[in-house]
Amino acid sequence: MKLDVIKLDGAKAGEVELSEDLFGLEPRADILHRVVRWQRNNAQAGTHKVLTRSETSYSTKKIYRQKGTGGARHGDRNAPIFRKGGIYKGPTPRSHGHDLPKKFRKLGLRHALSAKAKAGELVIIEDAAAEGKTAALAKQVKNLGWKRALVIDGAAVNENFLKASRNIDGLDILPTMGANVYDILKRDTLVITKSGVEALEARLK
Repeated sequence: MKLDVIKLDGAKAGEVELSEDLFGLEPRADILHRVVRWQRNNAQAGTHKVLTRSETSYSTKKIYRQKGTGGARHGDRNAPIFRKGGIYKGPTPRSHGHDLPKKFRKLGLRHALSAKAKAGELVIIEDAAAEGKTAALAKQVKNLGWKRALVIDGAAVNENFLKASRNIDGLDILPTMGANVYDILKRDTLVITKSGVEALEARLK
C-alpha cells in the first residue's frame, strides 16, 4: 500500500510503499488484547501488602479466660475477626507478569500498526527534525491537527526534536525499538518517520 509522505510544515514530500505484512493486516482485537494485557501486567508493581496475624501490634496475651464468659474462645486481639487484627489471606508482594512468545508479540505490533492504518490514523513524515524550539514545533503540531500523537523515529531519536517535544502536551516520541502495542493504541495519531518505517520493517520481517 502507498501513503503520502509529508514534512512537519505540512508540505508533501513524495510517497512511500508500506509493507502489507505490517500495515495491511485485518486487525484482530483478541491478539491486541493479549499483548496489551501482557504489557500492563509486566508494568504492574505488585508491591501491595497487608499485615498478617503475626505482624499486627496487639499483645499476644489471652484476652479473657477460656471458659465461663459466654463468648467465643479467643487467644489474643490479633485474630482477623477483631478490628485492627491481622488480615487473613491478604495480598502479598508478587509479580503479575506472565510469558508471551516473541512471535506473538511481533504479531501484536503488526496488528496495532495495521489498525492505525485502517482507521486512517497513520501519518508518515519525512523526518523528525526540529530547531530545538518548543514554540515552533508546537505551532507545527497544532497546524497538522495532532492532539494525542506518538512519533516513532528510526534507531535513534533526533536530539533537537526530542528537546522541543518534551513540553508539548499529548506528543510523545520513541525510537523504533521502543515501539509497542499499548503506546500505539492509546494515541489518536501514529506518526512514523521514513527511517522509522524502514527500521520497523527490518525489526518485524
